[in-house]
Amino acid sequence: MIIKPTLLIDKEKCLKNIEMMSKKAKRHNLIFRPHFKTHQSLEVGRWFKNFGVERITVSSLEMARYFSCEWSNITVAFPVNILEIETINELAEKISLNLLVESVGSAGFLSGHLKYRTGFFIKIDTGYHRTGISPANTELIDDILRVSGTSGKLDFKGFLTHAGNTYQCRTRVEISEVHDRSLGMITSVKSKYKDKFPDMIISVGDTPGCSVSENFEGVDEIRPGNFVFYDLMQLYNGSCSEDQIAVALACPVVAVHKERNEIVIYGGGVHFSKERIEIPSKGIIYGQVTEEKYGGWGKPVPGMIVKSLSQEHGIVSVPASLIQNYRIGDVIKILPVHSCMTVSSMKTTTKILISH
Repeated sequence: MIIKPTLLIDKEKCLKNIEMMSKKAKRHNLIFRPHFKTHQSLEVGRWFKNFGVERITVSSLEMARYFSCEWSNITVAFPVNILEIETINELAEKISLNLLVESVGSAGFLSGHLKYRTGFFIKIDTGYHRTGISPANTELIDDILRVSGTSGKLDFKGFLTHAGNTYQCRTRVEISEVHDRSLGMITSVKSKYKDKFPDMIISVGDTPGCSVSENFEGVDEIRPGNFVFYDLMQLYNGSCSEDQIAVALACPVVAVHKERNEIVIYGGGVHFSKERIEIPSKGIIYGQVTEEKYGGWGKPVPGMIVKSLSQEHGIVSVPASLIQNYRIGDVIKILPVHSCMTVSSMKTTTKILISH
């Protein structure tokens, strides 16, 4: 019985999503190294093993430590934090660990403090402008490779990028255009260094690009993560369909305001996070209520959106024709805007695994 905000996972949909991305990787002869920051679960991680996945991506050393009990080849796709050198050495002693470097300072520190052989990627900024080196800045890339080459402990694996600007797109065409530009930039870097480093790889990682595109020319590895669950953000940018969203948050109704056509749910920013999307025809959305369906959930209910969030409260707009259907004590299921953030907020709460 659900009595408080509870994360629901539809196992059947997850497996279909994993199979879909696994087949795409095989079709394009790509290494499939999924990002596990989305689900953060050993149990969900095991589902990937059924599709031949042997290497994974995480976003922190803490997450790498959590998964290292069952996974022996892990890339931490976040700029290396040199203050965690003890954890880095602890992990590098027992697994094949890859780090992310984008400065001479980090490369130099690792060269002097690593105790075990550790792989590293150089992060390239292909338009997202969050982290990474400009593809044109070969002087900095050369300096990092020079410093790391003196180490004896650092193994250069290749160049890595995350075209996170695909999340800002609103059509599949826009996603493909951003994806293609990103590939053009990182493969141009590859062409400059492939003779000196013939075994290096190019790794790309955003879910929209990996979901929509069939162009992976020059790419060796993909690292999508969100695709295992998808969410409203992916739905509204064209990356997935309604029936591919494999996660929902079950929230109790604690108040009904018929005069405002609103209900209040036990489910706020600490549960969903405050990620939002703005849709021209719908306004700002923090989540969308779904139809009830035995053993899971149905399609999004038109007009029933989470319009605002505070710490514990969520305010849901309800069409006037439906407000009579809701009572205090009901539990409604809501698709999150960003599944990665919602799962991170709810990871200490019991998850109900649904299989049809």
